[in-house]
Amino acid sequence: MTTKDLSKQPTFGSVDEERQHLKQRLAGAFRLFSKFGFDEGVAGHITARDPGEKDHFWVNPFGMHFSQIKASDLILVNHDGDVVEGDQPVNRAAFAIHSQVHAARPDVIAAAHSHSIYGKTWSTLGRKLDPITQDACAFYNDHSVFDDYTGVVHDLEEGRRIGKALASHKAVILRNHGLLTVGETVDECAWWFITMERSCQAQILAESVGKPVLIDEEHAERTSKYVGSSKSGWFQFQPLWDRIVKEQPDLLE
Repeated sequence: MTTKDLSKQPTFGSVDEERQHLKQRLAGAFRLFSKFGFDEGVAGHITARDPGEKDHFWVNPFGMHFSQIKASDLILVNHDGDVVEGDQPVNRAAFAIHSQVHAARPDVIAAAHSHSIYGKTWSTLGRKLDPITQDACAFYNDHSVFDDYTGVVHDLEEGRRIGKALASHKAVILRNHGLLTVGETVDECAWWFITMERSCQAQILAESVGKPVLIDEEHAERTSKYVGSSKSGWFQFQPLWDRIVKEQPDLLE
């Protein structure tokens, strides 16, 4: 009996092969977001930079429920906001935010944002997460707060300011709005969103019954190197990927 090596990231023989892998992972991330309740109406989007056209990104069609998205449903958008592949419209807020995040961070392949319940609840406090659990240490000194809510994002300038607030971090809390995470892979980006949402939940629950004890700076910093690395983020997503593909194999189509 052989055991699958979950620590080995895939390599590709061609751009087309890499693109198909990326689109399937993106569809899987949407299915998982739906399964975890990170969907609300038409709000939310995950984008992935195309491996061939670096100034283009794949994104969910506007108005399609996360639970129904297949790899073939994804649309390709350029940085002018034009749909260059696919016949569905793009969410203008997705373009305004994600185009600027991708432009500001050439190291980023994927970016995720949704109106998840605990993320948007925590965002109303205008605070960063504290290192109160091992999982939360993934974000220790590696997330920020964008503290200027001005309504639904349609303005590229606000997208630029969100990108600036994100800086070199893996995540930014958009005050009165929700969470945004990024990663070098779709897998990593999706995992950061999942675990950040749960970390928001954990801190809300802890503060509802008392004052949480913070992990001291030395141990929080050390822990962040283990649970907060890009490789760790990718690795943590793999069992979830296996789960969702087994349950909903049509997402690969």
